[in-house]
Amino acid sequence: MTLVLVTGGTGHLGHDLVDRLVRDGHQVRVFARVRRARADVQWAIGDFATGDGRRTEIRGVHTVINGATDSPIAQRGGFRPVDLFKAPSDVDAEGTRRLLDLCQQASVQHFLHVSIVGLDEASLPYARVKLAGERMVRESALSWSLVRAMPFYYLLENMLAGFAWLPVWLVPKTVFNPVDTSDVADYLMHCAFDGARGERVEIGGPEDLSLVEFARQYQQARDMHRPIMPIHLSDKAARGMGFVVSKGVCGTLSWKDWLQLHSAETRRAA
Repeated sequence: MTLVLVTGGTGHLGHDLVDRLVRDGHQVRVFARVRRARADVQWAIGDFATGDGRRTEIRGVHTVINGATDSPIAQRGGFRPVDLFKAPSDVDAEGTRRLLDLCQQASVQHFLHVSIVGLDEASLPYARVKLAGERMVRESALSWSLVRAMPFYYLLENMLAGFAWLPVWLVPKTVFNPVDTSDVADYLMHCAFDGARGERVEIGGPEDLSLVEFARQYQQARDMHRPIMPIHLSDKAARGMGFVVSKGVCGTLSWKDWLQLHSAETRRAA
């Protein structure tokens, strides 16, 4: 089996992806700032943003799956006015460029880049940074693939959890189809080893629902009772914020089932 390097391997998607790679018998190297308590993978310790430790991570690697990203909105679980004006580029742009250069020097055979559906119409600075990283991959001399995915369920839950203190929830009626990281990880496994290259079909969730309905199901699953006031967003504004509907591959896990699954996991952990 091939040696696969995973960047972003300690995140939600990365964890699911690494599990599948190990299960299928691949040698896996995870690039991270800190070694985790996991002995079935190799660890390359460094900083994706600064480039520290990058030369050792790529030695002997056949396939790179680049899932590293730096989204302040995702990290804090909510939006702030500053997000309208700036977003860090040291991971998604400069970090991607450095990684591509090293992969070319090391003759990596396949570079699979993970991105986001709807970047071409999104207006937030983070989207522009992600799009710049995509452009570098497309222009690379490497043998590359690119997979765009819809926002993940756990990010939607973080956003809705941030509304919990509000007596009334103002929620856009716009429709989109977020997806679970487990479904995206399954699709990435297919794209990494099926021999095809270039831009792959994007992936979204199995349900096209309004954000109002996602909020209602969230409240029901978490035994919350808050009035929801639907608000209108123009199509342009919705697309600018990343609320689009993917027309590509569909995942299988519904939002309702995901909420039930993760509620059960929380109870077991407690």
